[in-house]
Amino acid sequence: MAMQLTAKIGPSILNADLSQLSEESQRLIDNGADYLHLDVMDGHFVPNLTFGHPLVKCLRSKVKDAFLETHMMVSNPDQWIEPMADAGVNQYTFHVEPVKDVPLVCRKVKEAGMKVGVALKPGTPVDVVVEYVDLADMVLIMTVEPGFGGQQFMYSMMDKVAWLRKNYPTLDIEVDGGVGLTTIEACAKAGANMIVSGTAVIGSPDQAKVINTLRNTVNCVLQDS
Repeated sequence: MAMQLTAKIGPSILNADLSQLSEESQRLIDNGADYLHLDVMDGHFVPNLTFGHPLVKCLRSKVKDAFLETHMMVSNPDQWIEPMADAGVNQYTFHVEPVKDVPLVCRKVKEAGMKVGVALKPGTPVDVVVEYVDLADMVLIMTVEPGFGGQQFMYSMMDKVAWLRKNYPTLDIEVDGGVGLTTIEACAKAGANMIVSGTAVIGSPDQAKVINTLRNTVNCVLQDS
């Protein structure tokens, strides 16, 4: 768990031009991104298919100092721990829904040298994390259904964020899905401090301005709390 909470902005590179991925990723870092959020989909846990550890390894060779988080939207997250660690991933965030033994996967991720993130789909009750939150570095609350683009931000998920912040004051809490300039205030007030934003950042002609606005909105709330 983080001792001193700060805002961290992690653009999702899924909206970037994948043929220019290293250049686009470096531009995001240069424009102030704190980390890069890499959506890994297996076509099974979610219907879409994206990329795997070979691409992540190639990206790491180009953006050597960036903090990389992989959001594993996969049915068997256990299978990809070692390959992603070898690819240079810093934080391995996996969905709890398909996993029978979440604490075991958390321990394996830590043993592989990565930080642990546990992700919850919108339909998953937030209090399931009680069993393993002490093994996690971060909890991700999905604010859309994973695996589908272009969805509306689910404001009802802010209740989950608020519950986590109340019960775990120093926990890193991430939100992902439909997060941008019109929804960031709700996320910040609920208690989220790690912000994944795709289209709002990638599609902006002034990425630095959007990243700064997102960060400042969250930090203002953190300072007042």
